[in-house]
Amino acid sequence: MVLATGNLGKVREISQLIGDVVELIPYEGALPEETGTTYAENAFIKAKAAFDKYNLPSLADDSGLEVDFLGGQPGVHSNRFLGLKSDQEKYMRILKLLKGVPWQERTARFRCLVCYVDKTGTAHYFEGVAEGYIATEPAGEGGFGYDPVFYYPPLQKTFAQLPAQVKNQISHRSQAFLRFKQYYLSTIENIRTTQRGGENKHE
Repeated sequence: MVLATGNLGKVREISQLIGDVVELIPYEGALPEETGTTYAENAFIKAKAAFDKYNLPSLADDSGLEVDFLGGQPGVHSNRFLGLKSDQEKYMRILKLLKGVPWQERTARFRCLVCYVDKTGTAHYFEGVAEGYIATEPAGEGGFGYDPVFYYPPLQKTFAQLPAQVKNQISHRSQAFLRFKQYYLSTIENIRTTQRGGENKHE
């Protein structure tokens, strides 16, 4: 199965989540531009490109940080926020935009939409959401993207402060990919059941 991303941090995280049930092949080369206006559209653009290139089932996701004080921005533009290049530039700009904003108004969420294009070319979608706050300063060395400024109240830490195995239990991306994993395993079981039924008919 092809994983349509060039983000090595994302490859590591997703492999830890579903690598026990599918062998992931990284997409080589440049992916098409994400021109969609929704997470689903952007995820489909990438998954369909991988499917067309390799003629194999493909996975892609599009994720974003939605800051309520900013009207849900950066949202689908999280990867290209204000044309900034590095993760640090992007999350520091978020902190600057929220300077002086009281804690109760710093609510935010990470949202992830996974698109799975199966062997027939049919697209299936799985969503995950993690609710939290924008911290007043970055903290933690782990993760990637906006993780250093996304504070997760139940654990009282930013995503970047969490060990990978902990983050992989509660993050938006883990929720979405684990929903895909459940679906994928159920389809395999259905195929096995159907095959067993067919074998019994011939007995």
